[in-house]
Amino acid sequence: MLTEASSAAGDALALQIPAVLRAALGPHWEFAVDGPRIEIRHPHRGTPYRPPRRPPSWKELLHNLETAFANVGAPRDDCLPLRWGRDTELTISAVQALDPLLKDGSPQTYRRGFLPQPVVRFTGERDASGELRDGFLTSFVNVSRVQPIERLDEYGAILDGWLSVLSQLGFHARHLSIHGALTPWRRREVAGITLHFRHLDLDLGDIVLLWNAEDPTRMAVDLGTGLERLAWARTRQGWPHLVYGRFAQSAPPTTLDAIRTATLLLGHGIHPAARGAGGITRRVVGAIAPEAARLGVSAMVRDAFHYWTLFGELRVPWPAVACLIEEEARR
Repeated sequence: MLTEASSAAGDALALQIPAVLRAALGPHWEFAVDGPRIEIRHPHRGTPYRPPRRPPSWKELLHNLETAFANVGAPRDDCLPLRWGRDTELTISAVQALDPLLKDGSPQTYRRGFLPQPVVRFTGERDASGELRDGFLTSFVNVSRVQPIERLDEYGAILDGWLSVLSQLGFHARHLSIHGALTPWRRREVAGITLHFRHLDLDLGDIVLLWNAEDPTRMAVDLGTGLERLAWARTRQGWPHLVYGRFAQSAPPTTLDAIRTATLLLGHGIHPAARGAGGITRRVVGAIAPEAARLGVSAMVRDAFHYWTLFGELRVPWPAVACLIEEEARR
């Protein structure tokens, strides 16, 4: 439960947000505020969208993101370790870089600025048959800007900077919108207000104003999307082909997702075990169809390994990762 003082502080922050965002974004956006709900849209939002003729490679997209974030004052920082072991066994979000500031009373953070952070989550939306819906993966790259702030105008500037980043990637403001509730939430030591942004009809991610629930002067911003989802919105390619390329039709989607995720885990040295982080690896490998393991997974592992090394060095070489997956899948 929020204490009376911390609740009042959160409500005071919420009341300031519309004016802060109006000042940051300027007169070229339409604001609709209805109670706690806010929606921000471009006045020329009805114009058609044209995807690029040649979709950028993952390497090109990452480079463009790094350059664009640096241009708005958010240079790239090193990724967090995949094995976390604090509140979660694995890193599930770049926002965990802010734990010292938001949870521990320290002025420091583990990282700040632009993070293309590989993460593993089991919370993706699924259809009636249990398959992940398009747009969701067990492992993906959390494209984030994590930034301590001292004033609310910095929060507005970060959102404005994000629109500039998207512009440099080829998105246009008229196809973007921002919406959410100005109602503070609290999870243990941390409180926040979340606004979501979308491209046309596709949800892209969110920007979260965060503060320590007992000391609202310790503030930060977490702006995040998924690299794969960002590419999906920009190119409008079919999701399986976008993510798995030439392997999209070679095995069931659950198997493809599991091989991709197992490559990330094993590449970071997180070997199968009965519990802990290794238990997650065992669970992931267990989702691989037995016939796929019998035929061998080395080709797809090599492809996934190349992808994950764009974001940081992996400790275990890809041939060893392929062998480990096949051995575990035969158990």
